[in-house]
Amino acid sequence: MRLPRPPDWIIYALAVLGLTGVALARRERADAPRAPPPVPGLEGVLTAGPSSMGASVRALPTANHPAGAAFSVSDSGVWLTAERVVRGCRRTAVLVAPGRGVLAKVFADRSSDLAVLTTEGGTPALPLVLNARLDSGARGYQPGYPQGAPGEATSRLLGRDALRATTRGATRHAVLVWAEDGRTEGLEGGLAGLSGAPVLDHAGRVVGVTLAEAPRRGRIYSAPPQAMGAIMAAAGQTPSSFAQGLTITTDNYGRAADALRRDLRVVQVACAD
Repeated sequence: MRLPRPPDWIIYALAVLGLTGVALARRERADAPRAPPPVPGLEGVLTAGPSSMGASVRALPTANHPAGAAFSVSDSGVWLTAERVVRGCRRTAVLVAPGRGVLAKVFADRSSDLAVLTTEGGTPALPLVLNARLDSGARGYQPGYPQGAPGEATSRLLGRDALRATTRGATRHAVLVWAEDGRTEGLEGGLAGLSGAPVLDHAGRVVGVTLAEAPRRGRIYSAPPQAMGAIMAAAGQTPSSFAQGLTITTDNYGRAADALRRDLRVVQVACAD
């Protein structure tokens, strides 16, 4: 007895489902382990790595509204972050421990969504690549403080786009668009708080500043390398020419991010009332 042949649409649908299942099974997902618990006490934090900020650190009990991240670009106390991180702050603080930090002077450019912070004393700088040529598919690593806690993400570069700046005239500025394909294990939901974090390449060099995300699309937006040079020049600051990076892979980017936060090369930024 010959069985009836199923309709073509059923065959096609099963083929599509099979191919989709194979693609999802092979899709790269590079999650990182959770950050270790913080070192109790200020002394443990400040002595974790070279820092000249100790004398400037003060209690900031009202600095309990972390807004994002920043990263060191000069040992003398110069930091880069996103302008949206410091927007609306009466005073801005670079935190070295919960409730303790150093007040920072702010030079902000809302049209590029970047800001330069300067503090008394600093930490070892991350190397900047201001003329980097990034190809689609390049991998980036974003260590910071998503949802106000230590965490990180990794992503692949999709290309360039433009974001609307919240300024008069509704100007737009160029950004790089990254597709997230890994994050801290157990980190669910959006990555709010990652703004201002560096985007690092495989050699630990900064190739952008994290600005925003589109959670539903799994997209992360960053300022391009050239924008970092422009804001530094406008602020009259020069990045360190002797900064050293570190090798980063999808296997160790969680540990690398922990080291950068421990050495205060990547820090949390908060509004100090």
